[in-house]
Amino acid sequence: MTALIQMGKQAKQAAFVLAQLSQQEKNNVLNLIAEKLEAQADDILAANAQDVAAAKQNGLSEALIDRLLLTEQRLKAIAGDVRHVVSLADPVGKIIDGGTLDSGLKIERVRVPLGVVGTIYEARPNVTIDTASLCLKTGNAVILRGGKETRHSNTILVEVIQQALQQAGLPKYAVQAITDPDRELVMQLLKLDAYVDMIIPRGGAKLHAFCKQHATIPVIIGGVGVCHIFVEQSADLPRALAVIDNAKTQRPSTCNSVETLLVQRSIAADFLPRLAAYFNDKRVKFHADPTALAILQQAGATVSPVQESELRQEWGSPDLNVVIVQDIEQAIAHIAEYGTQHSEAILTASQQLARQFVNQVDAAAVYVNASTRFTDGGQFGLGAEVAVSTQKLHARGPMGLEALTAYKWVGSGDYLIRT
Repeated sequence: MTALIQMGKQAKQAAFVLAQLSQQEKNNVLNLIAEKLEAQADDILAANAQDVAAAKQNGLSEALIDRLLLTEQRLKAIAGDVRHVVSLADPVGKIIDGGTLDSGLKIERVRVPLGVVGTIYEARPNVTIDTASLCLKTGNAVILRGGKETRHSNTILVEVIQQALQQAGLPKYAVQAITDPDRELVMQLLKLDAYVDMIIPRGGAKLHAFCKQHATIPVIIGGVGVCHIFVEQSADLPRALAVIDNAKTQRPSTCNSVETLLVQRSIAADFLPRLAAYFNDKRVKFHADPTALAILQQAGATVSPVQESELRQEWGSPDLNVVIVQDIEQAIAHIAEYGTQHSEAILTASQQLARQFVNQVDAAAVYVNASTRFTDGGQFGLGAEVAVSTQKLHARGPMGLEALTAYKWVGSGDYLIRT
């Protein structure tokens, strides 16, 4: 615990320095990070290759290995995300609202950094850069704890970040990483409330539940995406197939990929054979309720009966649940029972039903005639996201720059007293 306390103290001191920086100073260090990511690409990819080789040897799933893998193209995209954060307006110091009260007191709400952010994540080295860049842009220090699968990758990525910080004349402890795989350190981080102001877990449901149960620090819950698409009977069926394909197969390992397809009973006999034919060469395996199972089997699809537990899990793979519902009310009820308040979509030609779906579905992001894959900080114009929050306090949905700030009330008077 002593080592972690020291890390917390260093982060707190660094956060004080960061909070005083101008936008130009913060953008300077971010540009240096992007440059160094590209300049040291060979070393970064070599370290990542060690992690990937170990992951394969340890039998990790294809989905986890995909999340872990860095390629030259992905690394360039990560550097590009850092530069995109540079281009975004700095929220720190922004006056949210205010005015002059009857007492003569001028009052304003001003955005300020959170302080020190702790992030716990699994096999995602890109999160190291995404989180660090967003935290630095908003004047926050960060303590990173990646999974043991990313140990080599995270070590070199944090070294690159710290090199940039020092070159910019800033404390390198603004970004630190816990690279020791000892799980006890996660427990200690969750209780480091004297120094850490917020915990952001990124990973599966077990990680979020663990953090929520043990933390003495506010925790942002989210990132677990059991997402649905409801194909309503008025939907343009040929175009619906392309949306479903994008939501399921573009990158199945992500939390915004669709896991369950809800199809209105009145169109099931027509739509499901089209679905089977469309996905015939896309390696998608269907898990279907009894009605959908019979139709998909007759259409020659790879399909098995869906289990109750499968309706509540993230597949992280090219697997897709198919459930027949009677109407929009049953679709909304199914989402309420099995969804994780992440991303939900309806495909429909009815504006009335679209409004009903948007109003009644409780999720961080709700889509009409669009793929769930858009739930992403970059896609929303927020820059690289630090997480997707599915809770309702402080932040919801993709968390960009503003979600990493709090605010303070600033009151000004002319030697004013309260009467």
